[in-house]
Amino acid sequence: MSITTDARALHDDIVRLRHQLHQEPEIGLQLPRTQEKVLKALDGLPFEITLGKSTTSVTAVLRGSAPHTSATKPAVLLRADMDGLPVQERTGVQYSSKIDGAMHACGHDLHTAMLAGAAIILAERRDQLAGDVVLMFQPGEEGWDGASHMIREGVLDAAGRRVDAAYGMHVFSALEPHGQFATKPGVMLSASDALTVTVLGAGGHGSAPHSAKDPITAAAEMVTALQVMITRQFNMFDPVVLTVGVLQAGTKRNIIPETARIEATIRTFSDAARERMMSAVPTLLKGIAAAHDLGVDIDYRHEFPLTVNNEDETHTAERAIAELLGERRFSRWATPLSGSEDFSRVLAEVPGTFVALSAVAPGADHTTTAFNHSPYAAFDDGVLSDGTALYAELALSRIAALATAN
Repeated sequence: MSITTDARALHDDIVRLRHQLHQEPEIGLQLPRTQEKVLKALDGLPFEITLGKSTTSVTAVLRGSAPHTSATKPAVLLRADMDGLPVQERTGVQYSSKIDGAMHACGHDLHTAMLAGAAIILAERRDQLAGDVVLMFQPGEEGWDGASHMIREGVLDAAGRRVDAAYGMHVFSALEPHGQFATKPGVMLSASDALTVTVLGAGGHGSAPHSAKDPITAAAEMVTALQVMITRQFNMFDPVVLTVGVLQAGTKRNIIPETARIEATIRTFSDAARERMMSAVPTLLKGIAAAHDLGVDIDYRHEFPLTVNNEDETHTAERAIAELLGERRFSRWATPLSGSEDFSRVLAEVPGTFVALSAVAPGADHTTTAFNHSPYAAFDDGVLSDGTALYAELALSRIAALATAN
């Protein structure tokens, strides 16, 4: 039978696992209930299982038994992230989260279920694999840098040598029509940095601002000045996105507070823009603070690097999608997204690609549906078998090509 036929035969099992995961989302690096469900799904399959030491990660290695003529036995990595978000679910689906204040609002439950389904298909085709497959079930993608933990603990070398290629997948609840796969070579997702600013003033009575040092007015100026700086100092064709998500100060309307706090996320699409922002932002903020005779503490922190897809591996994914599901199911994005991913850590170490899959409900308007991270973000089960098939095909086809390479 074909891979797609096998995946569709597993559809009900994959959906069941996805719903179980969705009902019990866990946040961060410690996901014991999620890990338990993954291990149960892998139970009885011929995988070598390694559990994380610093996290509840699961690394599973399948040893292919087909002969190879390459100098070394190939190895390919497939990754799925497993963690949820601190979001109160509002979708109203029957399998909604049972955990108050937690939700799989980014579709990681689909990723995990699809990779577990692919594990079954690959195990059944073990004698067709002239190389090894490493499954990377990763916690802590949502700001916890779980990929770094797994890399430090050896996931890229779990097969006994460095993997030759790595593939990840991410579902979206908007952007593309139902079931559409998409990616692009080169920069696919932005780098992400965190900015925390504390403006240091001197408190006083709201009726006499001249006798205090008001941090609020300076903080307000900083927020608008940061946006102006981007439009005047950075090339619009190498964009920078800066969003202030936190602006905190004061306790009562007639009290000038001691401090004001700003927190922002910064997204850049080139290493040059990223490094320039790291110097330009403090220069601007210190200047504004000095003009108001205030102090300022600035914490500018790199979070995740650019997600850069290897061109050859992107072609591999494109061919795999076309062979499995037809050319119309794949499209190339003209521009990257301003989201960020810690799968970028993997792609910085080995060639690979990251593929988007639209889980928008059939017939829904993908331009208006709630986007990932929304409490209303809904992901359709109908894409699960296709995503499962693609995971399996990427491993099978890439290993087959590598196994005959000179």
